[in-house]
Amino acid sequence: MGNDVTENSGRDELRAALARFRGHFAAVGVFSAFVNLLMLTGPLFMLQVYDRVLSSRSEATLVALIVLITILFGFMGVLDYLRGRVLSRVGAAFQSTFDSRVFTAALRRAVAPQERARPNTAARDLDALRQILSGPAPFALFDVPWVPIYLGAIFLFHTYLGWTAVAGGLILVALTALNQMRSRAATEQSQMSASIADALGEQLRQNAEAVQGLGMTRAGLARWKGMREEALEAQIVASDCTATYSTAAKTLRFYLQSLMLGMGAYLVLQQEISPGMMIAASILMGRALAPIDQAIGQWPLAQRALLGWRQLSKLLEKSPPEAVKTRLPAPKGHVEVNGVAVVAPGESVPVLRGITFRLEPGQALGVIGPSGAGKTTLAKVLAGVWPAAAGKVRIDGAALDQWNTDELGQHIGYLPQEVGLLPGTVAQNIARLSLQPNDEAVIEAAQRAGAHDLLLALVQGYDTEIGAGGQRLSGGQRQRVALARAFYGDPAVLILDEPNANLDAQGEQALVTSIREAKARGRSVIVMAHRPSAIAACDLLLVIDKGQQVDLGPRDEVLRRRTKNHEQIVAGAKELSPPGATIKAQQKGGADGLAASGAARPGGANGPDAGNGAGAVAGGNGAGAPGVTRPAARPAGHVSASMGRPAMMTPVLRVGAGPAGTAAAQPKPEPKPEPKVESKPEPKVEPKAEPKVEPKAEPEVEPRVEAKAEPKVAPKAELKLGSKDDGASAAPETEAVAKPEVITKPAKPNAVLSLPVREEKP
Repeated sequence: MGNDVTENSGRDELRAALARFRGHFAAVGVFSAFVNLLMLTGPLFMLQVYDRVLSSRSEATLVALIVLITILFGFMGVLDYLRGRVLSRVGAAFQSTFDSRVFTAALRRAVAPQERARPNTAARDLDALRQILSGPAPFALFDVPWVPIYLGAIFLFHTYLGWTAVAGGLILVALTALNQMRSRAATEQSQMSASIADALGEQLRQNAEAVQGLGMTRAGLARWKGMREEALEAQIVASDCTATYSTAAKTLRFYLQSLMLGMGAYLVLQQEISPGMMIAASILMGRALAPIDQAIGQWPLAQRALLGWRQLSKLLEKSPPEAVKTRLPAPKGHVEVNGVAVVAPGESVPVLRGITFRLEPGQALGVIGPSGAGKTTLAKVLAGVWPAAAGKVRIDGAALDQWNTDELGQHIGYLPQEVGLLPGTVAQNIARLSLQPNDEAVIEAAQRAGAHDLLLALVQGYDTEIGAGGQRLSGGQRQRVALARAFYGDPAVLILDEPNANLDAQGEQALVTSIREAKARGRSVIVMAHRPSAIAACDLLLVIDKGQQVDLGPRDEVLRRRTKNHEQIVAGAKELSPPGATIKAQQKGGADGLAASGAARPGGANGPDAGNGAGAVAGGNGAGAPGVTRPAARPAGHVSASMGRPAMMTPVLRVGAGPAGTAAAQPKPEPKPEPKVESKPEPKVEPKAEPKVEPKAEPEVEPRVEAKAEPKVAPKAELKLGSKDDGASAAPETEAVAKPEVITKPAKPNAVLSLPVREEKP
């Protein structure tokens, strides 16, 4: 069963990690004790030489002393080497212990947009702690307790010498404290500015194409250089401060040693101490002040480590370790969302609220809404990326927080809106960076995504290195690889956010077929969409507006309630991928799917096939020139001989009144001698019979004769949500268009083609 995670601060977690190395620190303490005892070898040797050897002129005594100090200094060197090795391994073990913890915490914090924009210093903070543990700074800590012993030995020689050493030590301690207080703020500012500058430089490098293409090099360089100069200024201030106190401490130490010798010489002249005591006192004072001097020299590294300690403490406190949870069985794909409200990480205002729906295996749900409605937020919550502030998201009855994060990810195929491919090969990215990828599963995922042939066409196929962010692939190729990654392992739930972004017509056909095949395998599919092609295979439709759920139900019913051109959209969905189609069948169809069906034929607006463009009406004057007419108008179900399939318009979701409301507000069109408006493929409606057009025929008439509501002349339309009252206001535009203006420029993608209407009184 899962264990509860005890609440503790990040500082306590770091301290607990250091506590695991108590044995190592104890060994270092023992080694330091012997090293410091052996440090007395030098003063004692000088004392014996001056007081015994020189006075007795005994060479044998001198040789014996030299042999003895050789052995003692040898032991001291070995012990000092051993404690250095122990500390270096403690630092490495500490970093290894926290590498995974810090990486996971930083990754979890990065899901918040404001955290992702900040420089990530977690790895450098941990490295600073490793350096302080492995370097000479800990030696000073272990040597400080021996300072009173050295000072006590000096007092044994003479009190004047002892107080001189104590005064010098206090002055050095004061310099160290002043150094810390004066340089701390500048050091932290320098490190923060340097981190921000490095982050900006990396972002500019990753977006080098946009920077160069938009002429942003000079401006980007100016910003980066300004941050670097700010960091350098702070670094200079900190370095000057540290250098000032370090130089003062070093000068004072040399002066104190000379002062000790001078005072010792005076005491020798007064015959209060021997010459050997004078030399020994000078050496002992140097050894007593060495830890303080060493601490001043290591102070910049110590400050960086202290800053890293504080920042890591905050990071670990905000991202506590994930509890070990019971391993749940593989889900079948029952998705239940009940009253979910979402607050973006780091924010306080809900961006999504009141979302409730249920999805069974084998069903597909389309989520539509205007930009900023909350579709991507819902996708992140369903994938477990963002937590729900209220309500529950359950998969097979288990809430998302009852799953281990990685285990849940294996059962979810998530395609984020911003496709993020990682450095490595195509196969490694599809396999989700698995250390032991299954080649068969990789190829199967690519085939299900309709990307197998596309990937084989690469220079090295699946083994092609794509670089950071997939820089070596086109936008469409990156989208197909990311889609294959979502299909890897045949997950029970597919969450696809804008899956048809950057896809051509063939890619959209393959996408719809992939969704149909996933449904046939009993998988649940949730699609966030802007364009109608993405919801072609969806059974249900969820409409979100301003973060709230406004409609939910079967796709066709929701489209009928929410869109003015629902018949057109439904027909386009059937045209894009008829039921029973396979990936291979879709690929054979070429690029004449839904996205291509609404665009003008190669002849252009003024060419011979101008009558096949978007908004073509009887008489062939849709997007073409008014002077080019056809002998007879093509009915809605006419099969083009050149295409081998019904001529379709690119649908655009325009939310408004349904067909009934549109028909009620529609005035009777005046009979015209030229365009014969047909409400159905057969029979033709004569001009005199037009006032008797039934409301049920309105959906077919509306998209073909509406002037201002002309569908976008583009292979890819967008889902546009609006008011249901728009249908009534658009209905009068169904009057016959007399002579539209000649459009000399081809319509841009996603641009609404607007034709002027000449009003004529009946």
